[in-house]
Amino acid sequence: MLNIFKKVFKKTNEAIKEVAPKKKKKITKDEFEDILLEADVNYELVEKFLEDIPNSIDRGIAYNKLITVFQYKANWKHEIDDKPFIDMIVGVNGAGKTTTIAKLARYYQKKGQQVMLGAGDTFRAAAIEQLTRWANKLNITIVSTRQGHDPSAVVYDTISSAKAKGVDHVLIDTAGRLHTQTNLGEELKKMVRIANKAMEGSPHRKLLILDGTQGSSSINQAKVFNEMIGIDGIIITKLDGTAKGGSVLSIADELQMPIYYIGTGEQPDDLIEFKANEYVNTILDEIFV
Repeated sequence: MLNIFKKVFKKTNEAIKEVAPKKKKKITKDEFEDILLEADVNYELVEKFLEDIPNSIDRGIAYNKLITVFQYKANWKHEIDDKPFIDMIVGVNGAGKTTTIAKLARYYQKKGQQVMLGAGDTFRAAAIEQLTRWANKLNITIVSTRQGHDPSAVVYDTISSAKAKGVDHVLIDTAGRLHTQTNLGEELKKMVRIANKAMEGSPHRKLLILDGTQGSSSINQAKVFNEMIGIDGIIITKLDGTAKGGSVLSIADELQMPIYYIGTGEQPDDLIEFKANEYVNTILDEIFV
């Protein structure tokens, strides 16, 4: 797993090497600051990290500081009395939402679970087609309709069908809605309400997909979605293509919600569970001997 983290954060580590070319047993406060800023950690968070630490910093001090931002608790139910477990996937266009749904479906398949998809992004015909192609490729049932139809109806039909068939896990896609589009925001709230009507307590988890290449700027997106429907956790995509891997620290600190998975590439198997300790150690391995 650690090797996978090194691969994902390769560009971030290369950026770190530019300001810290030689590994040391100890670094100065100023060096620590430069490294964190280079990796796209928010300045305010960097200042917080630098409080109450000595001028000479070893790996243990650095680790204890960075790991503190991940001391959050998940507030969704890991176990529910009845199948299926419903994930609703939200995020803006271009974040990799549809591909991530396919990756999640594959992730649950490998655990021996039966999965069903709901093509709730009826705003774009291309979104329905793309998700249908993934469903066919992975041999997964999908519930869909035509462009322009009511996405809440898709939500209801998907959950009802999954209950009837004893499916383990349902993944519901939603339109890649921009947070300035109020009407689409209201539609998203309706989808959440209808999910609860189809199965009380669902969606059990609302996952927000964030584009890792946007770095810390994605935090504002997350705040808007969280205010709108309440986000339970995050999946970060495209981290392998950016030097902004330090933004994970900023995202965790600002939002205080779990980062469940990160994308590691373009294929269905390219999704791993996020491990805070391995992430922090991957960064520190480039700094300390």
